[in-house]
Amino acid sequence: MVGAGIYVVTERIGDGAGWPIFDADNGEELMHQQPAVAIVLGHRPPESPGTLYISTRQIVWLSDTDRSKGYAVDFTSVSLHAVSRDPESYPSPCIYTQIDTGAESYEVEDSDSEGDDALDLSKITEMRLVPSDPNQLDILFSIFCECAELNPDPTEEDENGHDWVFNAGQFENEDSDDEDSELTFNRSAINSIGVNGNHDLAHSVVQLRIDDQQFEDAEEVEQDDSNAHN
Repeated sequence: MVGAGIYVVTERIGDGAGWPIFDADNGEELMHQQPAVAIVLGHRPPESPGTLYISTRQIVWLSDTDRSKGYAVDFTSVSLHAVSRDPESYPSPCIYTQIDTGAESYEVEDSDSEGDDALDLSKITEMRLVPSDPNQLDILFSIFCECAELNPDPTEEDENGHDWVFNAGQFENEDSDDEDSELTFNRSAINSIGVNGNHDLAHSVVQLRIDDQQFEDAEEVEQDDSNAHN
């Protein structure tokens, strides 16, 4: 693992555009190769299409026209991935990812206004992968899910004892069809509310359930009193 966040890839093997170097000695394997994929870092303009490589440990994008241009991110730094088909969110259907840079949120600034030469990858917290063929999105999403499960977050432990685990289905809009949903979330990406640091929400959920139970108990007491008077 190189580190948190997106990093530059400059080394390749093979002729032509080449392909990335994987750590085969330690079990890293190529899972999927997808040509004609544009990469979008943050809200910057998309790079010209290149080739996407998904291994058991990382996501690598290599430019087809510039051997010195490439980006990669380890799956342990991908905090969420989803399929986005809503043109209001992004003009083209894509795989949307959120990237953990290892920095505090107040340290990550908007780098959209920076020029290409000034690109600071440590501030990029979103990445989109836009295949020229949108029909490949479901396949890519499935592979992302499979590889994400192979790379669990080592810090993902519930230190506060909360065991409230919610999957993506519980967060989807019940009034819309799956095909019309903007995002298809990775079900393994949404973890315990306590783990994600949303302690207030976790407390609210617990309190709500307690209040509901107390309300039900109060109704039973009132009913018993009414029967006794009758």
